Amino acid sequence: MTSPSEEPAWKQRAVERSIKTAKLRAAQRVQRFLDAAQSIIIEKGSTDFTVQEVVDRSRQSLRSFYLQFDGKHELLLALFEDALSRSSDQIRAATANHTDPIKRLKVAVELLFEASRPDPTAKRPLFTDFAPRLLVSHPDEVKIAHAPLVALLTELMEAASDAGELRAGVNAKRMASMTMQTVMFIAQSSGGSDEATVHPITADEVWDFCSQGFIGS
Repeated sequence: MTSPSEEPAWKQRAVERSIKTAKLRAAQRVQRFLDAAQSIIIEKGSTDFTVQEVVDRSRQSLRSFYLQFDGKHELLLALFEDALSRSSDQIRAATANHTDPIKRLKVAVELLFEASRPDPTAKRPLFTDFAPRLLVSHPDEVKIAHAPLVALLTELMEAASDAGELRAGVNAKRMASMTMQTVMFIAQSSGGSDEATVHPITADEVWDFCSQGFIGS
């Protein structure tokens, strides 16, 4: 029995159902905008597009776009976060094939390195154009976008620490963050005509370098 101040159960159910439906529709609208923007980026090979182009491609309204996003920057940020989240999921799935904690860490580091390397045959302007600008102008947003990768590496570091495989006193989260930044910087610094490009750094070399900082003797 409800008290006089409480809403009837039928009304609560109706409101909850309405909210659930609204959230689902909003999520579908957002995904249509993301899919439209992604297809335009692939076609153009750059992030040089207008909000109106995305709206037209998605077959939705400009009003609907601004109900979901503040503007083009937030749309690109959403695409960037989504790409990093999917990358994290793929790396996690690959590490699940191994039981040894150090082997799992090695797989994660090497896959992150390979995924972060510039690929002349693949146009990835979100990473080559947008991400570097974002790092300078909105570092806090970059930190949030990288959170899934840091969380994964932290989890793997903690598992290795629990197994007694890491140096004593290693802070798993700080080491995970430093490892991620080191791996991605080395990978993204490839390019040019120097020795590192003629004889590129390998994933094994990156693992050997990074692992010296946290594996116990």
